[in-house]
This record gives sequence, structure tokens and C-alpha cells, in this order.
Amino acid sequence: MKTTYLDYAATSPLLPEAKEAMIRVLDGMENGQIGNASSLHYAGQNAKNIIEDARKNVAQLIGADPAEIIFTSGGTESNNTVANIFRGQKIAISSIEHPSMLESAKAYAGKLAILPVDEQGIVQWQQIPEDADLVSIMLANNELGTIEPITEVKKRCKNYNTFVHSDATQALGKIHINVKELGIDYLTISAHKIGGPVGIGALYVRKGSAFKPLLLGGHQEDRRRAGTSNALLAAGFGAAAKWCWNNWSCKKYLQIAKLRDELCKRVLNEVPYSSLNGFEKAENGNTLPNILNMSFQAAEGESIQLYLDADDVIVSTGSACAAGDIQPSHVLMAISGDAEVAHSSIRFSLGLDTTAEDIDHVMAVLPKVIKRLQEISTIKIKEPK
Repeated sequence: MKTTYLDYAATSPLLPEAKEAMIRVLDGMENGQIGNASSLHYAGQNAKNIIEDARKNVAQLIGADPAEIIFTSGGTESNNTVANIFRGQKIAISSIEHPSMLESAKAYAGKLAILPVDEQGIVQWQQIPEDADLVSIMLANNELGTIEPITEVKKRCKNYNTFVHSDATQALGKIHINVKELGIDYLTISAHKIGGPVGIGALYVRKGSAFKPLLLGGHQEDRRRAGTSNALLAAGFGAAAKWCWNNWSCKKYLQIAKLRDELCKRVLNEVPYSSLNGFEKAENGNTLPNILNMSFQAAEGESIQLYLDADDVIVSTGSACAAGDIQPSHVLMAISGDAEVAHSSIRFSLGLDTTAEDIDHVMAVLPKVIKRLQEISTIKIKEPK
């Protein structure tokens, strides 16, 4: 039986175009035609050209200038870099940020303000403190899919000359992103969420915004990020970004939104004691078109995940970065305050290869899995009021 992969939010399958671009680089490295991008010789300049072409493609996808793009090892490094810029200063972040932003802000901030969210996960931006030096609000949440009102955040912060950062790792390729339209100072993105390779991401830094490097010791990335430039991964990232641009991937995801909404409707109708975390319909534009987070009373999330895996359905219990953590999701706790809800939740994240048959496969096995787990659970089911 074909595996139904619904964990695109954790990582998307490598695009053929990205794979081909990386193979060409590997072939060049093997025969000595591609070297260290910092070298002045022919092989070094070939590597540099690959990296700069990738930078242009990534910049184009988010409406930035290539000079504003810094390649990093991924979203975690990009987020840590931004937090480090404001070390010792006042940072305000939402309560549902990715752990890489939450933990780096806690480590580096002199003062930290945590902004609450409502039951759908929308940040209460009206509570942004006037004296914050940096505000960091993700563009779209990785567990719920909720799209945050970044333009409203920027309007408020502009009044106080506060810098604004947004983690757009999950939003990239799924919705239209233009950093000039958003008006923000920093943006975090990662390659493997759009069909590029794992191990490379980027940080957009608006010209004129405050900056200091996190990694020291080299002149790479215009002295903004030390370390040997990775032409191999840059080629893959650039190819994936170019594919997204050429194929208008955010428009393709409008079709995925219909499948996501159909899955939501069927789960609520066919699985007793199921509930939704976040927004019900993606078509309203307030949630990503591919993420659906559901809770199932008296059924533990990791057990659901393992049973579904045995039936060739791959999902997650939330952020892949928190896998193995016995603590309930901080995102679900922020919107519900209910540990039982947080522990009984599953995230379905669809992608460009998801089909109606995949949805049928999920619904052929999910009700049986939930029923089996509820029958052996010691948790008493609460009847709806």
C-alpha cells in the first residue's frame, strides 16, 4: 500500500529539481571544477557563482534584494542570530513561537515580554510593550497554521521605532510573502520546508537594520556569518526557491486547502469526540492551506501517531523539534490551557503531492484507531454540552 505522507510541516520531500542541482554540484566537486567559494581560482569562483545564483532565487521568492539574504544552517540559526543582535535588550515574542526563538530570546534578552494569543492562536499585538527593542512574531504557526497579523504588528512597532522579526519558516511557499510589503526588518526561512535540502536556511536583514553576526571567524556572507560556504546545499535551496517561484506554489496550495478543509470536515463528522485546534477553513485566509491540528478525547497523541504509522499514514504530534518531549505542546497550552487537549492532538500537514485518495486512506483507518485507543483509555470522555 502507498504510504500517505502528511508530515510536510516537519519536512517536505526533496524536489527533483533540487536533487538535480545538487547532483551537478557533487559532480563538479568530484572532478575539481567546484571548490571553496572563498578561493580566487576557477573552481572557487564556480562555487561562488552557484551560491550567488541561489541567493538571487531565494531573494526573489520573498521580494528581497539578494544583498539582504544571509545563508545560515537553518531556521534555528537564523532565529538565534536575530535574538543575539538584541542581546541584553528588551525582546517581545508571542507565546507560540518556535522553540528556537523562544529559547534564544530567553537566553539573550535583558528583559523578555511574552505576548498571549487567543483561542485560535492569534497574537494579541495590542499588548506589545512600547519600550521593546525587538518584537518577534512568526508569520504562521507551525502547529496550528494560524497566520499572524504582521502588518498590524509592524504598524504598532513603527510608532515606537521597534525592530520587527518574523519566522516565516512554515509560511514560505504556501502563501504570498513580500518583505517590502510586510515592512519588517528580519525574516527567517528554511529550505527543507519547500522541497530543498535539510541543513540550510536564510535570514533576511533589511538594509539599514541593526545587525551583528552570531558566528565569528571568517569573511563569508559579507562578514555576516562566518564558516565555509556550502555550495551544495545552496544549490538545492536555490533550485527549490526557483521552482516555487516559477510554479506559483502558493497558488498550487489553494488546491491543497480544499483537501485540508475536506479532511477537517470528515474528521469532525466521522470520528466521535474529535475537535479542532485553530481555524476550521483555510479558504478564509487566516490559516495556512496545508496544516490541520485536531484533538481526540481519551486518545494519546503519540499512540495515535504510532498506530497510524502502522497503517501507512505518517503524521506528527506537533513540532518535529519537540519530538520525544513528554511536556504538552506549549502552543496548544497557550490556546487552551488544557493539558489533556494538548496530549491528545495530532497535526496533519499536507503537501503538493497530497491527493483525495490520501484523505480517503486517512479516514479509512483513523476512526478505527481512535475507537481502539478510547476503549482502552482510563480517561473519562466528556460529553459535549
